[in-house]
Amino acid sequence: MSVSGLCQICESRPAQERCGNCGTLACDVHYEDGKNLCVECAAQADPTQPSPSESEDVDINRL
Repeated sequence: MSVSGLCQICESRPAQERCGNCGTLACDVHYEDGKNLCVECAAQADPTQPSPSESEDVDINRL
């Protein structure tokens, strides 16, 4: 599928895919090929996965 624009999750990388559930444009970092879902929809489908906001911007110095 051809998409153009920025990733609607990080708003900084070029979008390469569209989520099969919500239609969000997502870059390769925020898209799960095997599930055809953006990471936000994938996290809702599998609550054992951390949400995108939890998995990004981890401050390793605070531990």
